[in-house]
Amino acid sequence: MSRIFGFVIGAIWIVFALMAFRASSAGSAADQPDAAFWWIIIMAFYTIAALVAIIGTARHKYRGPTKYAP
Repeated sequence: MSRIFGFVIGAIWIVFALMAFRASSAGSAADQPDAAFWWIIIMAFYTIAALVAIIGTARHKYRGPTKYAP
């Protein structure tokens, strides 16, 4: 159950990245290349955060040393 939270957070970051991409496209269409550039930078950070959340959740191991191990 707790693994779902990591994937949900990753999906939320992807939605934020898509929103930033739409803002970048709107800035580009309005002949504002500086706004488009910075929204692309923000989109890149959101995408990196999404990938880290999803890959980190998928690779996380729940087994490990216990305090009662001999």
